[in-house]
Amino acid sequence: MYAGYLFDLDGTLWRGNTLIPGAVETVRRLQDAGARIGYVTNNSTQSTEQFVAKLTGMGFPTEGCAVKSTASGAAAYVAAMGIGSAYVVGESGLHASIKAVAELTDESPEAVVVGLCFSFDYEKLKVAMRAIRGGASFIATNRDVTYPMEGGNLIPGAGSVVAAVAAAAEREPIVIGKPEPTMILQCLDELGLRAEETLVVGDRLDTDIESGQRAGCPVHLVLSGVETVAPLGMAHSLDVNGLA
Repeated sequence: MYAGYLFDLDGTLWRGNTLIPGAVETVRRLQDAGARIGYVTNNSTQSTEQFVAKLTGMGFPTEGCAVKSTASGAAAYVAAMGIGSAYVVGESGLHASIKAVAELTDESPEAVVVGLCFSFDYEKLKVAMRAIRGGASFIATNRDVTYPMEGGNLIPGAGSVVAAVAAAAEREPIVIGKPEPTMILQCLDELGLRAEETLVVGDRLDTDIESGQRAGCPVHLVLSGVETVAPLGMAHSLDVNGLA
């Protein structure tokens, strides 16, 4: 058993609004045994407060746990860089998070922040492209090209939207979420954990697993989300039930 466990959300603990069987029981069992728990998601559609509410509503422990999302991560970056205005391509959680630290505008913004956006269209692409070509910073929450849903289905992820904006603007973004190790390191600091004693659990090799490895943590791949086959020799299970 590890001192701490950092869990991805979509595809690891749930798909859409459907729980992965045994996920709540496993996380609670680990916490009851003394492990410190963190949740780290590339999903920017909701604010940290909304994720805490969803986790609690589904039965996951949140008291004393760390919760990090790319919406809050992007807002922290905007604030740290002193960016005063931004054009946001994303859902309500990302809009609310950025609005808390900068003015939202489509008129000469200092930055363009792009995440998963279910209403993405040509007009949003055009505004984002023109702003970035005009000198605005280009910030992406993450580059996951797909997003796991119920029934084993996938839909386009934030990376698909980011790719369209990057192609039109002819500029690569600053990426906030996994595989960058930033949110993993923030969780370790908040929970008072060392990397080597903390297991990062996720369903994507190119984001969850890579971010954990880059942070210096042991990693565990579950096959309940995007990945269906584990690389030879990698610790894995069908779902989080294999952890406890």
